[in-house]
Amino acid sequence: MIDVLYVEDEQSLAMIVTDSLEDQGFSVRHRENGQEALSAFKKVKPDIVVLDIMMPLMDGFTVATEIRKLDPQIPILFLSAMTQTEDVVQGFKLGANDYVRKPFKIEELIVRIDSLVKRRKIGVHQVYIIGDYVLDTTKNLLSYGDEKEKLSFRECELLRRLFENKDTVVPREEIIKAYWNDDTYFTGRSLDVFISRIRKYLSKDERIKITNVRGIGYMLNIG
Repeated sequence: MIDVLYVEDEQSLAMIVTDSLEDQGFSVRHRENGQEALSAFKKVKPDIVVLDIMMPLMDGFTVATEIRKLDPQIPILFLSAMTQTEDVVQGFKLGANDYVRKPFKIEELIVRIDSLVKRRKIGVHQVYIIGDYVLDTTKNLLSYGDEKEKLSFRECELLRRLFENKDTVVPREEIIKAYWNDDTYFTGRSLDVFISRIRKYLSKDERIKITNVRGIGYMLNIG
């Protein structure tokens, strides 16, 4: 049974989602605001945190930041009507593993929760040498000598996939399906932002290039 900490201040939505998840065999602990959520997380270790962003007392971004200090690996899924690319990127930068936009279908939420929890249990944790960088997927950490950059889960997974397919074009559709499950213009723009951030992280080793193969996908090369 998957134990879900679900944080949502909109009572009618919270009731529907809680009942639907419990009908599918999930154990759900619902909290109405960020402070209650953080307190509950410290007392009972859930398998995943499903978190609204706009909440009273403490917003979802702040809650995610505090939870990441306590547990760097717990899956965090944001639910929000906020759809600006900057908001989504901020969420992932703070440590979110996935993002579902309101309104959503409960079936989609269930698939996303299952996927995140299974991915964590499988535990694809390895260390990769990427040019002069070291990528530790256990800690979502990219190191360059003594310098360390904390990546979001999605940044880490995207870089890992590109490196594992080094010198090969990874199709955009494959990346979006694996990490977004939402093939829209908005998602495509979000992917472009992530690629730009990864290029910046790797910029100190001039041999590393991530090429945009127009209309197809991305390819990582190390010269």
